[in-house]
Amino acid sequence: MEDSPGAGPTVLRILLGTQLRRLREAKGITRDDAGWAIRGSGSKISRMELGRVSFKERDVSDLLTLYGVTAEDERDQLLGLARQANSPGWWQQFGDVMPSWFQSYLGLEAAARVIRTYEVQFVPGLLQTPDYARAVIMLGHAGLPPEEIDRRVALRRLRQSILDQPEAPQLWAVIDEAVLRRPIGGEQVMRAQIEHLVEVSKRPNVRLQIVPFLAGGHAAAGGPFTILRFPEPELPDVVYVEQLTSAIYLDKREDIDQYAMAMDRVSIDADPPAHTRVILEELLKRDHFSW
Repeated sequence: MEDSPGAGPTVLRILLGTQLRRLREAKGITRDDAGWAIRGSGSKISRMELGRVSFKERDVSDLLTLYGVTAEDERDQLLGLARQANSPGWWQQFGDVMPSWFQSYLGLEAAARVIRTYEVQFVPGLLQTPDYARAVIMLGHAGLPPEEIDRRVALRRLRQSILDQPEAPQLWAVIDEAVLRRPIGGEQVMRAQIEHLVEVSKRPNVRLQIVPFLAGGHAAAGGPFTILRFPEPELPDVVYVEQLTSAIYLDKREDIDQYAMAMDRVSIDADPPAHTRVILEELLKRDHFSW
C-alpha cells in the first residue's frame, strides 16, 4: 500500500475510462450494447468511462475485443493500465474514518496539478494546523472516541504532504474574511493557525487571498468549492462541491466554466496575494482578536 499522496489510482481510472469511451464511440457502439457484452448494463459502462469504479481485467479485455482492438501491444498497455488503476490508494488505510465519496476526492487531489479552492467558513484542509483541524473535526464529530479523532487529524496531515512533493501542485486558495474572524478552537489555536498561514503563504506553490467584508456580495456567495486541474491534457477539470453528508463532482464543460468564472470573480474581489501577509500580520499584532 502506498503511504504518501501522489500515487493514487483515481486518475488512472479516469484515463482508462476515457480511452474506452473513445474506442466505443469510434465503433458506434451504445453503452447498453457494451454493457451487455460484459454481462452488465449501460450504467456500468458509464461509471467505468467516468473512472468511478474499479476495473475487472476480464471486462476490459472483452470490451477491447468488442471495440476491435487486436494489436497485442495496445491491448497490453490498456490492460496494464487497468491493473495499475485497481491498486489501492494511500487513503484507503483510513477507510474506516471517512466516507467513500470523500475517498474519490482524495484521489483527485493527490493527482492534481492545480488546486483552486474557495472557503467561507474554515481554513482549507490543506492549510490547517493539527489543532485547528482537530477543532473543526470536533464540531461535527464531538461524540467520537479520541483515537478516531486522532486518525482523522492524521489523515488531514497526510493530505497536506502533497504540497511538499517534488512536483507539488499549485494551490490557489481564496478565503472569506469570516474564516479569520471565527474563533475555531479558541484564541490560542486561531493565533497559531494564522501564524501558519503567514508561513505557508511564502511558499512558491501557494497563493492565498482574502475576500474582505467590504467586498460585499460576490459571485461565489453560494458556498465553498474546489476546482482541480490535472497534468494530463486529455482530462477535464473537475469541480468538487462538498455537502453535509455527500459531495458532487462536476466535469461538464458548462459547469466547469460557471465555477471557473465564479473563482475568477472572487479572486478579483479579494485583496491581492501580496497583501495577504499584511492582513494576517496585522491580526497577530493585536492583544486580542476582535471577534
